[in-house]
Amino acid sequence: MKRSLILTVLVLAAACTKETTAPPPTSTQPPPKPQLAFVRDAHSYANPSEVRVEHVALDLKVDFAKKQLSGTAALRIEKQADAKTLILDTAGLDIHSVKLQPGDASAPFVLAPDDPILGRKLEIPINADTAGVTIDYTTHPDARALQWLEPAMTAGKKHPFLLSQSQAINARTWVPLQDTPQVRFTYEATLHVPKELSAVMSAENSGARNADGVYHFKMPQPIPSYLLAIAVGDLVYRPYDNRSGVFAEPATIDAAVHEFADTPKMIAAAEELYGPYRWGKYDLLVLPPSFPYGGMENPRLTFLTPTVIAGDRSLVSLIAHELAHSWSGNLVTNATWNDFWINEGFTTYFEHRISEKLYGHEYSEMLWQLGLTDLKDELSTLPPKDQGLYIDLGGRNPDDAPGIVYEKGALFLRLLEETAGRARWDQFLRTYFDTFAFQPMTTKRLLEYLKTTLPDVVKRVNVDEWVYGSGIPANAPKPASQAFARVEADAKRFAEGAPARSIDMSKWSSHERVHFIQSLPNLYPERLESLDQQFHFSDSGNSEVLSAWLEKALDSGYKGVYPAVERFLTTQGRRKFLKPLYERLAKSDIALARRIYAKARPSYHPVSQSTIDEILK
Repeated sequence: MKRSLILTVLVLAAACTKETTAPPPTSTQPPPKPQLAFVRDAHSYANPSEVRVEHVALDLKVDFAKKQLSGTAALRIEKQADAKTLILDTAGLDIHSVKLQPGDASAPFVLAPDDPILGRKLEIPINADTAGVTIDYTTHPDARALQWLEPAMTAGKKHPFLLSQSQAINARTWVPLQDTPQVRFTYEATLHVPKELSAVMSAENSGARNADGVYHFKMPQPIPSYLLAIAVGDLVYRPYDNRSGVFAEPATIDAAVHEFADTPKMIAAAEELYGPYRWGKYDLLVLPPSFPYGGMENPRLTFLTPTVIAGDRSLVSLIAHELAHSWSGNLVTNATWNDFWINEGFTTYFEHRISEKLYGHEYSEMLWQLGLTDLKDELSTLPPKDQGLYIDLGGRNPDDAPGIVYEKGALFLRLLEETAGRARWDQFLRTYFDTFAFQPMTTKRLLEYLKTTLPDVVKRVNVDEWVYGSGIPANAPKPASQAFARVEADAKRFAEGAPARSIDMSKWSSHERVHFIQSLPNLYPERLESLDQQFHFSDSGNSEVLSAWLEKALDSGYKGVYPAVERFLTTQGRRKFLKPLYERLAKSDIALARRIYAKARPSYHPVSQSTIDEILK
């Protein structure tokens, strides 16, 4: 970095926040402690500007019979001298006792009435000597963050499984804490689990099974609450090298290890682009099919859906996405969920850059074009107020935030790259990650940083239209794939009457197949049936191809896919696939939708359940 740029960044950071500026640390260097300076978060009761939780120590028993966690959370705090009350977020927790530290003195506490989105505010009086609190509590069986799977719902069918999903504001359903992304804490944990099972967390994991069922974890880098994660099940571990590997059930491990073999290359490519990986190890955990997302970027342990195991490594861009979060999101974090695009827009852009570096420009352009198609489709369903990058989610559950922030955010960053030039833009991003490492970032602060460091670029780009306006601005980049152009020509020929057998897909990638399906207009069911007979889309083992096909078939009224729809909806719980299919079924055959959902709902994660509950009322 040039000295002048460093000085500009330091001055801006001091002006925008009182938090300390982080130097580029090594993977083992502890980050500096931030000072107490926070913005209001509409999705948290916490008062971190007065009292901040800086370390969490958990001691929990995992009880599959009762479907609950029970034990203690010891919170070490940093506070202002005149602070009188520690305010925490909880939801569905039974709080048995609170003790002040040091001294172990019992403290009166107040749980406010329950809010359907925010849960219950927990107020704990503190005094000048209070250095922390210890809370004895129990979770509820229906805790939104936790999914308790019966053996039949796992790959191995022999043992139960527990998994968590803390993002966005679900951590409060299994730990009492300050559940806002702008508060970071280190943590340690002791878990007591059935002896035949293994436990892992978003922390240092040894990969070994403990005969006594007691597991100890330590997370030395500070994380926001939504990255607190736990999984317990019949797990084995296979390393790729000394800093990456795969956890999975025995029935899945071989396929997973093969599918994700490029992970070490991805780590190296990401580091070459934007600086060192600062979290120690990067492992993957393949979960049972009911996991509601494609992946979750829990630090040191990305959670993954098995729906990306296609057998041909065609969907591994998801790994690139979750790995990229180690910089954009985990390292520099959206301060509130209204700023969600800062996590996901940056990460989607970074994902494309990793894919381009490993697999070439044409491959990356296909991903860009598929993303643009998805963006246009979703924009058509949203009101103007939800079409910007910054979205006011006050009064709403941030889990329901529109997904446009991924691709629209990435397109915005691609525009900045094209305007600044790639070399200059890459230097900007690397400086950005180094300067604001382990800090929260608001939209306002980011735009001020852009205007200060890239003033000429900002003048040439209508930043406010991208961030606050609706739709896709006219100056948006236009990704172009030669392969997709050929695919579009074939789709047009078929739509105009060419027989299915005239199309040669033998050398097509899964991305080309998805684009072909999406490029088709709605057709007569007989035409789609001829495609299905020729290419067996309804039996595809690639979840992206299958999902695109089923959506197109339902849009066209092709009921021949109903058995495939039911099979797909009852064998996986990824919300990305569930939501559009149930929405289409709700319009075309509500009775079928409800029958399938009645069978499948118990296997879905609470995040997916709430989404489909709303669709089917």
